[in-house]
Amino acid sequence: MAGAGDGRCLMAVVARSEKIRGLSVACLRILGVAVVYFAGACVGRMEGVVRVEGANVSPLWPSTGIALTCLFLMGVGVWPGITLGVFLHLVTLDPLTAVTPGVLAGATLAPLCSYLLLRRVGFRVELDRLRDGMALVFLGALAGMSISATLGTSMLVLNGKLPVGFWPTWLAWWAGDAMGVLLVTPLLLLIPRIRPPLRPDRWVEGTAVVLAALVITPLAITNSLTLIFLFFPVLIWAALRFQLAGSAPYALFVSVMVILEANRSRGAFAHHSLTERLVSLQVLNGTVALTSLLVAAVVTEQKNTRVRIEQACVALAEVVERLALAEMARLRPLDREREGDEGLSGDSSRACGDPPDTP
Repeated sequence: MAGAGDGRCLMAVVARSEKIRGLSVACLRILGVAVVYFAGACVGRMEGVVRVEGANVSPLWPSTGIALTCLFLMGVGVWPGITLGVFLHLVTLDPLTAVTPGVLAGATLAPLCSYLLLRRVGFRVELDRLRDGMALVFLGALAGMSISATLGTSMLVLNGKLPVGFWPTWLAWWAGDAMGVLLVTPLLLLIPRIRPPLRPDRWVEGTAVVLAALVITPLAITNSLTLIFLFFPVLIWAALRFQLAGSAPYALFVSVMVILEANRSRGAFAHHSLTERLVSLQVLNGTVALTSLLVAAVVTEQKNTRVRIEQACVALAEVVERLALAEMARLRPLDREREGDEGLSGDSSRACGDPPDTP
């Protein structure tokens, strides 16, 4: 009896320690999500915050992409980390006001709803199908991020901080959050799937893509002439040859450079008003993100289809070979029996004294 009691006590201690360890891991994950969300917010402020009708908005808000990625990689249970990260950002930005709860709720619900919508349609983090790219664009970015823009802008209006200009502010807020999903989430989802170095010939082509990006992108963006479309061939080249591993980093690089130039009113964005620069910036970022995602997804899907067809052909050839060997093994005894029957019939004929054939 004493031994059974000691065993139960030991099991209870082990279960309690496992529970404590699980809670500790969950808390560490939540704190980690809060830290990376806050770091993304700091980067978003550094990239250039513009003031639209009394509100500070960023053309690219990396934290939304970071939050959505954390939900996919760690599970929905880390959502309090998003709330904590938003709170830290708001505390360091301005004193807490009546607007804070609405902004806090919107920034938390937007990536959470995007995650649930994407899970609902069977989204795969590999982004190896066209439907995954389309789902990330329309459900993860455009639909989900409308929640944060709507709640945040509405709170500003209700608090009297945005007496006019609801839709310009809403559009800027929504576009910045959506760009964070379209440009940051694919890159972060790619990191856990990084493989060992490529073949030497692929290294050569990859180096060529990087050099072309470093030369052509500044030329296209900083030139006052209409040359801003010059980096699209490089983007398509990277997507065709390296899929998301090539197009996602380059799309983010282009977006950051474009934002910096637009904030300085230089290059292709010189002599334009704030509204014109903001609209042009978001249209360009959206086009770059769509091109990167969709071209890479189509090429990856085609490659995977070709690989599956090749595997099916190899499997079919193996089945045919096994069937042929089985058929040969089945027919071999029949051939031996036929040969034996022919030999017996010949011996019988000679035993009965059949005359030999004469010409």
